[in-house]
Amino acid sequence: MPDKPRRDLTGFLGEARYIVMSITTILCRRQKRTETCPLKGIRTFAVALAFVVVSAMGHAATLTVFAAASLTDGLKEIGRNYQTQSGDKIEFNFAGSSLLARQIEEGAPADLFFSADEVWMDAIERKGLIVKNTRVNRLSNSLVIVVPVGTSVSIGSPQDLAGPRIAHLALADPKAVPAGLYAKEYLKKLHLWDQIAPKVVPMSNVRAALAAVESGDAEAGIVYKTDAAISKKMRVAYEVPVREEPKISYPMAIIKSSASLQAAEDFLKYLESDKAGRVFEKYGFVLERAIP
Repeated sequence: MPDKPRRDLTGFLGEARYIVMSITTILCRRQKRTETCPLKGIRTFAVALAFVVVSAMGHAATLTVFAAASLTDGLKEIGRNYQTQSGDKIEFNFAGSSLLARQIEEGAPADLFFSADEVWMDAIERKGLIVKNTRVNRLSNSLVIVVPVGTSVSIGSPQDLAGPRIAHLALADPKAVPAGLYAKEYLKKLHLWDQIAPKVVPMSNVRAALAAVESGDAEAGIVYKTDAAISKKMRVAYEVPVREEPKISYPMAIIKSSASLQAAEDFLKYLESDKAGRVFEKYGFVLERAIP
């Protein structure tokens, strides 16, 4: 059943407060007593009443967004901004895109899916789980090789990963998780994968791979540039040239089983906006699409 049309929470609250204040002002002017009308107390009551009215009318929605782990910091900030603007509550489930897609396939309650690659969005689209014509490729990213801060290990080229100084290479699971799949594709292109594969420490998502390098459990790792930028415990040893890396794409779409389709559509539009785009850029993402 489609959602009822939603009104902007801030505007509605202002209207409700204005109406109550107008009524109380008229009543005070009609008083024949000389004492001052207790407007301060009435104003407080008016604001409280307006909030109660808005809540009672059920304008706010709660949305659950399933999003790739690499989007954690940017989406949390965007979610806070949107909640302030709309009144809707945004909840996130951050994990590897492969795990999130499987959860959606198994019926987990989600309103939007923001994947770190096309493969897992394709998978749920083939099963008819997303709303038609809502899929958008929003962001791109790049790969970097990272090492712990303070290490003497030097990475001058990807070939150094095959050398004796690198015994463990942390990757998001290269069998399923986008960051790992991208890294594997890149190393295969350089004909290095067969030499490096025995050293790979597969992790559940890219943030877990980053943590393995930070802790020293791996001498190096391949992660997104955006994830490397947030860590103070590791440093970027090598940036993969854009011309050499695989195409990295972050698609997003509304889940067909969403209980709040209109609210989900509104948040999807916000994610496409220039305002949200500036937040993504602040965290190092490359924009693929924006609506002013």
